[in-house]
Amino acid sequence: MDRREFLLAAAAAPVAFSSAPGALAARSKGSPVALVTADLESHVVVLDLDSARVVSRIRTAPGPRAIELVESRFARAGLVAHTEHGVITFIGVESFSVRSELAAFEAPRYVSARPRDRAPGTTLIAYVTDSVSEEVVTLDALRGKVLWRTRVPGPARHISVSADGKTIWTALGTKAERVAVLDASDARRPRLERTIQPPFLAHDVVFAPDGRHVWVTSGAERRVALYRGGVRRPVRILAADAPPQHVAFARGKAFVASGDNGTVRRHGLDGELIREARVPLGSFNVAFGARRLVTPSLGEGTLTVLDSNGRVRAVRRVARAAHDACVVT
Repeated sequence: MDRREFLLAAAAAPVAFSSAPGALAARSKGSPVALVTADLESHVVVLDLDSARVVSRIRTAPGPRAIELVESRFARAGLVAHTEHGVITFIGVESFSVRSELAAFEAPRYVSARPRDRAPGTTLIAYVTDSVSEEVVTLDALRGKVLWRTRVPGPARHISVSADGKTIWTALGTKAERVAVLDASDARRPRLERTIQPPFLAHDVVFAPDGRHVWVTSGAERRVALYRGGVRRPVRILAADAPPQHVAFARGKAFVASGDNGTVRRHGLDGELIREARVPLGSFNVAFGARRLVTPSLGEGTLTVLDSNGRVRAVRRVARAAHDACVVT
């Protein structure tokens, strides 16, 4: 399906279950929900985290893969990357419906934004990696428009922004020889500052909540590297389960997921291993919110919900394949 066919298909079918009664009822009770991409079925699942029940499904155009919640004090939106079709979908997280679509990419991979962006409500900045065009694309997530494109020396993939919003790291590939470091002092127009070469082929890059430390996982080895500040070499190397690994942070803890091993490991922020939980195979990506950790399974179509200590609380099958998830509180 080319991009024109993609947009025609989106126009020909209803783009959302607009009423989403179950989801709205969950929100009215104050229940947090997980939004999970069902990439083989062209929708986003809404799962109530209190009951671990699917309460709605938001129909999208084909191939929803990565999803990220972008929020400020004034507004928020769920951004969904349709990698194979060059499109970003903007989901209204109050109405649980598709707000708009933007076909301005070659292969959008992942989205990141400044944590709890405190900029005025007229702009909600998000950054999208476009691996084919080798760019980090700055978006106005409220208006659904491109603000700037920053060229990077490779196929940008996983991306993370520091707590102060002034630094961006992105891995240049799924097994990347280099990681690009961008200066985002001008949030609308980040610029490439330098690249670093990790001690292995890198996959995920995630800033710790302190904004100074960055965890870099491997796409080919059982290792994770911890970086600090502007240091070009890791300050510590951790043992890990099978690559690739992905990282999320929660209340002074780090969680590292290995989909090929079916594990989520809880670490202290210093890297010390504390516990390990078993999850369905194929649970690669991991996200935190509302004192819960969620990890969707690409192979089994499940969503696993863990508490903030890394203990499994529920496993629910939500789709044929579940690639990514985020939490809306």
